[in-house]
Amino acid sequence: MMAGIDLVHVPYRGTTPALNALLDGQVQVYFGTGSASIEDIKAGRLRALAVTTAMRSETLPHVPTIGESVPGFEASSVFGIGAPKNTPVEIVDTLNKRINAILADPIAKARLADLGGTVLPGPPADVGKLIADETEKWGKVIKFAGIKPE
Repeated sequence: MMAGIDLVHVPYRGTTPALNALLDGQVQVYFGTGSASIEDIKAGRLRALAVTTAMRSETLPHVPTIGESVPGFEASSVFGIGAPKNTPVEIVDTLNKRINAILADPIAKARLADLGGTVLPGPPADVGKLIADETEKWGKVIKFAGIKPE
C-alpha cells in the first residue's frame, strides 16, 4: 500500500513451510519473523533485504529498515504477557516489575537479541497504547486491501 506495489499473498500452514518454499525458490520474497529466519540469514542461506521494524536490528545492523526506503513503514511482531481484566492492580504492578527486571537482565536481553528480538520494557499502559495504535494502523490496511473475514 505505502510502496505502491502489488504482491501476491501465498498462504502457508506455518513458518517452516513458508521458509522452505523460499529456500527452495518456490517464492521470491518472504516477510517472516526474525526468530524464524535469523539462523538461515546468519548461515548465508538467506539474504535479508530489509527489516520491517522502525529501527535496524541489533543482530543484523547492516540490514536496512524498509522505512529507510518507504518513509513511515513499520511492521513488528510483538509478544507480551497479559492478565485477566479484573486482576488487582497490586498483582499487575508486581508482575510488571518482575518481568521488567527479567527483560533488563543482560543474559535475557542477549538471548532475545539472538532471536532477532528487541526488548520493550515499560508500564502496562504502554501495552494498551501499542494495541490501540496497531489496531488503528492495521485497520487502515485491511480497508485499503478489501480484506474480509472468511
